[in-house]
Amino acid sequence: MKNTFIIIFVIFTVTFFGGCKGKTDSSQDKVNFDKDASYALGLNIGSSLKDGMKNDHITPDFNELLKGLKDGLFGKEPRFSLDEARDKIETAFNTVTQGKNEKAMQNEIDFLADNAKKPGIQITQSGMQYEVLVQGNGPKPSKDSIVKVNYEGKLIDGTVFDGTGEEPVIFPLNEVITGWSEGLQLMNAGSKYILYIPSEIGYGSQDYGPIPAYSTLIFTVEFISIVSREEYEAQFNNSY
Repeated sequence: MKNTFIIIFVIFTVTFFGGCKGKTDSSQDKVNFDKDASYALGLNIGSSLKDGMKNDHITPDFNELLKGLKDGLFGKEPRFSLDEARDKIETAFNTVTQGKNEKAMQNEIDFLADNAKKPGIQITQSGMQYEVLVQGNGPKPSKDSIVKVNYEGKLIDGTVFDGTGEEPVIFPLNEVITGWSEGLQLMNAGSKYILYIPSEIGYGSQDYGPIPAYSTLIFTVEFISIVSREEYEAQFNNSY
């Protein structure tokens, strides 16, 4: 579970607001940040919270958010303790996450069902779908092979999240997600396929960088060759 906003909010509340406990008017303290520095501090805090809320799909009631901020800053009697605050944030976050995940799961089901009806789509026992663009006649890799490939990865909405560009990459198939390994083992060297990898054999129920939970991954893969362990290790030696 990704709790970016929760972590930022709780740590900020406990460390910063907690230091003001017992003070009824912060204006009694001598100001040692000038106008611009004070604004910059607020801007920095706001930007951090904004990014966290955006990443976690959270839209709070901003009037209540500001009330909580002021109560924490000025040491006013809060509606509930910080422990209760953490519980309420966690509960609300879990509710938002559950709704987001349910929608993502349904989107994946709908996409794969529609995609399976397209001409040329083949389906494996695991549920992975694939389309042959170019059929090579070279050897097929095993699950322990090291392969050289070009690829582009995108989500079902067309967002590109990864790719090799013009420079192929080399990696062992036993160090990638299950769907990648399964898909490459279907291919002869010289082939170019589109792999539609369900989240169950992708990144599953967890967000992974730019990849949301329950995402079908679409990889256009050009399988160039199987390479030796020596060639694989040489790429690291040459990088120094």
